[in-house]
Amino acid sequence: MAADIAIRARDVTLRLGTAEAPTEILKGIDLEVTQGTSVAILGPSGSGKSSLMAILSGLEQASGGTVSVAGVAYADLDEDGLALARRGRIGIVLQAFHLLPTMTALENVAVPMELAGAADAFARAEAELRAVGLGHRLGHYPVQLSGGEQQRVAIARAVAPRPNIVFADEPTGNLDGATSGAVIDLLFTRQRDAGATLLIITHDPVLAQRCDRTLEMRDGRIVSDTAA
Repeated sequence: MAADIAIRARDVTLRLGTAEAPTEILKGIDLEVTQGTSVAILGPSGSGKSSLMAILSGLEQASGGTVSVAGVAYADLDEDGLALARRGRIGIVLQAFHLLPTMTALENVAVPMELAGAADAFARAEAELRAVGLGHRLGHYPVQLSGGEQQRVAIARAVAPRPNIVFADEPTGNLDGATSGAVIDLLFTRQRDAGATLLIITHDPVLAQRCDRTLEMRDGRIVSDTAA
């Protein structure tokens, strides 16, 4: 893959269900994303947005086609191989936060890096949490944090390893309007600081306008591709 292409997908399909009654979720997706850019993926529920992100981030296997992300071809990788491919290369921010309730904010950010072999995991985690304005919440557990604070922890966890690519699936879906704006500002700031590629799945056209490029999906296909 060319050095400036972070994501390349060719004729990607996703088929679920049985052989007798298959459901076509993705229907031949072709996509290239340049390193360091931000891309919004818009579309109604059921259009295939989250399924596409799951495949590009290595959380789901495509049924057909080829995918190369952050310099790694997915075609011959099993689940363990995909997990290794994500490590250090891909950060993921989800709507539901997915913080471990028995770990502090600092541990939620540091432990994944420590398990991946980072020698300075806790120092990096603390620095990232301070960068997102949570230096005073390092020892707090998720239940002690507001929704906006939990999403900041999730962003810190995603970007602390300095990944090439950050995927965000409706990252403000559980937040109020004012908090959503602050979290999105933070996500773009951390993306720029890390020089990462950012893909955001959203229903919000205002958020999409902040990105370098907007893709619209319908019925498992990309139906428009617009540069800012």
